[in-house]
Amino acid sequence: MPWVVLLMALWALPFTAHAHDETKSETPTLTVSATGSLAQSPDTVFVTFGMETAAKSLAEAQRQNNAVMQKVADRLRELQIDKERIQTSSFTVSPQYKPPPKRPADTPPAPPEIIGYVISNTITVEVRNLEKVGTVIEEALNAGVNHFQGLHWALRDEQPARLAAIKNAAAKAREKAAALGEALRVKLVRVLTVNEGSHVVRPAPHAGRAMMAMDAGGGEPPIFSGEMKIEATVTLVYEIAPN
Repeated sequence: MPWVVLLMALWALPFTAHAHDETKSETPTLTVSATGSLAQSPDTVFVTFGMETAAKSLAEAQRQNNAVMQKVADRLRELQIDKERIQTSSFTVSPQYKPPPKRPADTPPAPPEIIGYVISNTITVEVRNLEKVGTVIEEALNAGVNHFQGLHWALRDEQPARLAAIKNAAAKAREKAAALGEALRVKLVRVLTVNEGSHVVRPAPHAGRAMMAMDAGGGEPPIFSGEMKIEATVTLVYEIAPN
């Protein structure tokens, strides 16, 4: 029996040693990244403004707010802005409390007393005719809005611009890989992985604060749409071999 056990152990040794000698060689790779961009004029702007009213009663604050916002809606319809392009972006009701009186430390606090209400109603208007942007702002101010959050420029369909930026970034990445391969004297065998990402760089909405100080009777404000930049980044991982 001991000889059988020893024989079995000897038979196992070569296989164990062979298993430990097997190692996988890593595939040599080259990784490159490039960014492509495309400038395009916006074709849509979102204008956000609203009305904040305060009164002793909730009904009175609501009445004042509704009167202004209804006037805004009427003027937007006169400008041929479809109702589907007008959206309530926020509506809040905040009670106003009487400041608590000073009291001795050992006196329990009195219950809060409501002395009024503040209603804030904000709407966002999608304007597709950019020539009307200044008029929309002027008419809203003339209607009595006292809360302006600025402009948000956009493209109705961003996909074509994103694809063009991605193609530009991919072409730059391939050029960079070819240049590196030539400089390092290696051959680009194949692309192993591709990663891409894109985003739109919109103009900063600086107009909001300036409009707050504008007199409603000062005429139509000048609005400049400028350009939007669409950026994309492509990362390529190549398998390489000695040239």
